[in-house]
Amino acid sequence: MVEHLTKETFKAKVFDFDKNKDWKFEGDKPCLVDFYAEWCGPCKTVAPILEELKAEYGEDLNIYKINTEQEQELASMFGIQSIPSLLFIPENGQPQMAQGALSKESFEQAFSEVLGVAKK
Repeated sequence: MVEHLTKETFKAKVFDFDKNKDWKFEGDKPCLVDFYAEWCGPCKTVAPILEELKAEYGEDLNIYKINTEQEQELASMFGIQSIPSLLFIPENGQPQMAQGALSKESFEQAFSEVLGVAKK
């Protein structure tokens, strides 16, 4: 299942911005962070796709969600101005941001190209 993050769990699993000024990924496998809001129509379109992808990719990839209404500090840190905003984080290298509702095929392509994770 897709995991919802708070500021504290984000720092433990993705990036501890209190300890590090430069990007240092805290995770042990590539991940996707979905910045969303409950009232957002496109976010509701993406949600079941992410659940499906998490089931298909299993332990090769973490998929996290951050509610921008509840975690405003995280949203502002990443300059989130439109939702959904999707942060693709490879195990090594710099994260990449995409905006808007993506199709399942677009997610699969990004997982392969950006995260280096292929579907089993």
